[in-house]
Amino acid sequence: MSVVKINVLTVPEERREELEERFGARAGMVEGEDGFEWFELLRPVEGTDQYLVYTRWRSEEDFQKWFDGSMRQAHQGGGRRPAAAGATLWSFDVVQQAAPRKG
Repeated sequence: MSVVKINVLTVPEERREELEERFGARAGMVEGEDGFEWFELLRPVEGTDQYLVYTRWRSEEDFQKWFDGSMRQAHQGGGRRPAAAGATLWSFDVVQQAAPRKG
């Protein structure tokens, strides 16, 4: 089954809009990657300054290929400072899943 990667980004209040704009500008960049299945940017509602960047991949190998390739290239240079003050990557194997019933 798939693997899930959640990048936990600590984002100060004054940088939130910038972070969201940057993710909006990147729309379409990961969707064509081999093994990519899903993306969501989750904004905190209350009690935390951490955004969650959720991605799902067909395999760990597909994620690593993207991470070491086009993701790394996209985050090099540019002269812009990061919008996040910190980041942590969580990794999960999908062991069960469900979708809405059709009908």
